[in-house]
Amino acid sequence: MKILITGGAGFIGTNYCYYHSDKYPDDEIFVLDKLTYAGNLDNLYELIHRPHFHFVQGDIADKKFILDFFEKEYFDIVVHFAAESHVDRSIEEPDVFVVTNVIGTQNLLEAAKNTNVKRFHHISTDEVYGDLRESPDSYFTELTPLAPNSPYAASKASSDLIVRSYFHTYGMPVTISRCSNNYGPYQFPEKLIPYFFGLISENKPVPVYGDGLHVRDWLFVTDHCRAVDLIIQKGKIGEIYNIGGNNEKTNIEITKFLLKFLGKDESCIIYVDDRLGHDRRYAIDASKIQKELGFKPETSFEDGIKQTFEWYQNNREWSKKLIDKVQTRKHKQVSKTPLPAFRK
Repeated sequence: MKILITGGAGFIGTNYCYYHSDKYPDDEIFVLDKLTYAGNLDNLYELIHRPHFHFVQGDIADKKFILDFFEKEYFDIVVHFAAESHVDRSIEEPDVFVVTNVIGTQNLLEAAKNTNVKRFHHISTDEVYGDLRESPDSYFTELTPLAPNSPYAASKASSDLIVRSYFHTYGMPVTISRCSNNYGPYQFPEKLIPYFFGLISENKPVPVYGDGLHVRDWLFVTDHCRAVDLIIQKGKIGEIYNIGGNNEKTNIEITKFLLKFLGKDESCIIYVDDRLGHDRRYAIDASKIQKELGFKPETSFEDGIKQTFEWYQNNREWSKKLIDKVQTRKHKQVSKTPLPAFRK
């Protein structure tokens, strides 16, 4: 079997590459990644030299490149992780998210259609459903209307609809999964759990948005990989599957849990202005994937955090290199920005 994993040098994509390579060692795996600030070739160091593993650097928004690439390789399966995914960044640069997440996905679908890909699985997010603020006892199901509230979520909702259209219009063999917040090894240091790990480890203040009562469901990344594999192997064509971790926690609960886990007190918590358009609560009803495919998360939050923190503790240089990379990128952007005209 020949499989393409887009965004395979990013957080969840990297974990899926290891999962798939270990479970299906005879499959020929191609990873396509643009290697933006969040993509890191070092993530795949242990896979690069395996005989059935190939890495290709490229941009899914480059239509000619994608069409030529598919015509050359002819994949059986496409697992589409590649996306701009940080909400704060989408507020600052929404156009980047539209280009990658919407146009890039459409390019991949067109190439997959032209080359008769046997399964196209699209990775989405629970953020496309919007906010459960007004419904404290409700959960997102696969039938919940889409109501995204950030440029990131809107771009993912748009890509979901494009994937759906290729199934209904062209009969393409697609599936979509929408997952809750992931955590685990290889997650970019700006995300909440690795970010807080770094701050707490260095005895720095830990900032919490607003009142800290925003609720998220947390899913260990390896459980997510298992769910994606189940959908590809057994999921019904044209269907959407929610993947949840059964771990609803407020941001302040997460913060206090991490502090206690690392043996620190709560005096370092500081409350900062809330993020623009910050959704209050996400919560997934994952009963469909449990009933139809038999999926249940296996990793408790405490065990997942232990594995995650041990990994970051042993890979501090990995985090430092990524942070330095981002800071260099920001410096270059500032340097290229013309100075504003002087005004009296």
